[in-house]
Amino acid sequence: MSRLPSLFIIPSFRPPVNPRESAVLRPLRGDPVRSRYNLAMRLQPAVLPLSCWMLALTVASMLTIVFAPACTFYGEHPARSMSDATGGEGLERVFWKNVAARNWVEIERVMASNYSGVTPQGTLDRDAALAQYRQWQLHDYSIGNLNTELNGNTMVVAYTITLKGTADSAPLPLIPQHMMTVWQQQKAGWIVIAHSISQ
Repeated sequence: MSRLPSLFIIPSFRPPVNPRESAVLRPLRGDPVRSRYNLAMRLQPAVLPLSCWMLALTVASMLTIVFAPACTFYGEHPARSMSDATGGEGLERVFWKNVAARNWVEIERVMASNYSGVTPQGTLDRDAALAQYRQWQLHDYSIGNLNTELNGNTMVVAYTITLKGTADSAPLPLIPQHMMTVWQQQKAGWIVIAHSISQ
């Protein structure tokens, strides 16, 4: 019988038998059953003093305090492109970022061919909406009170937006405007199919 590595501790009510000792030879005095075992062969459980347990608990607590916030320390990264956006807020922020950057290729790509827009001045189709955006010089914007409703492959995003910039050399209204965008998920990604603006 080979010796077990010291890594394994086998709980036992009786100590293991030493095969080298003969069970026939027993001393005359003492416990005859107990005396046939080699006391050096007994596995002793490792008992650490209380100070070691306190040190281990302190180290574990410190590691938890240091590394647990790593999951939320950097927070959510804002979407940089439409393919990165995962929700209504991300889609709207990327859309308005593209308007501010005058990235017309990306804006045209996300506006559906049957796009329909409603403004206080009237209705707009895709070409009229693109022509309106091209007149803008958008310097900054802030989005608030955002609400997203998802229904199948369609997402309705309602929010208020404050725009800072000019439209055809006239300043854009500084009061918050109420907007609603209808996004539809297609094979190419999320597409704007409708948009409304009210003041």
